[in-house]
Amino acid sequence: MQKIMIVEDDPKIAEHLKTHIEKYGYDVTCVIDFEHVMKAFYEINPDLVLLDINLPSFDGYYWCRQIRKESVCPVIFISARIGEMDQVMALENGGDDYMTKPFSAEIVMAKIRSQLRRAYGEYANIHKDRVVENAGLTFFPERMEMTFGTKTISLSKNEADIIESLMERYPRVAGREDLLEKLWDDQSYVDENTLNVNITRVRKKFQEIGLQDAVETVRGAGYRLTLSWKEDQG
Repeated sequence: MQKIMIVEDDPKIAEHLKTHIEKYGYDVTCVIDFEHVMKAFYEINPDLVLLDINLPSFDGYYWCRQIRKESVCPVIFISARIGEMDQVMALENGGDDYMTKPFSAEIVMAKIRSQLRRAYGEYANIHKDRVVENAGLTFFPERMEMTFGTKTISLSKNEADIIESLMERYPRVAGREDLLEKLWDDQSYVDENTLNVNITRVRKKFQEIGLQDAVETVRGAGYRLTLSWKEDQG
């Protein structure tokens, strides 16, 4: 059953959407803690998000950017704002579609089904996932997932970008400047320590999947993938 997450601070609208969408066989959860939307996102792991713009503390643009760091699942903005710039900002902050309130529940369902088809259904199958493999390690860039043996883990966008560079350049070194440029468009505004922090997170991801010492630091140059587990495979 596909899961829909609703982030809407008007409880009447949220409950109305939930009741209607559930009639079509979806598993629907309404977020009630607007201070910790990403905590709910991790727990629900939704296939699609309906996201209001006007929310307590942080607005929907902010939460969409946070979601995009972790997932490519469809995000449909739902808002009373009818301005052209609001719709532009919604799409530029990672949204896939935009609906203005009040809206027809049937149109909501049509847009949900359309986005789910494009992301997971018949239209998604037209474009096969890219796959990068080496010595039993499989990386899915579009899914932001990495698999080794029976273990699969999810990656943040930065972690996925670093791992993609390491795997594609293996056995060559992925330069620090190249990584900075890939992760952040304008590297001049990024503290190099930020890259160090992200490399540390990548190393932990490899460890979580059972691969030790997978990333080697090449002093003065950058980082290189080390297939430390390859010898064990014989």
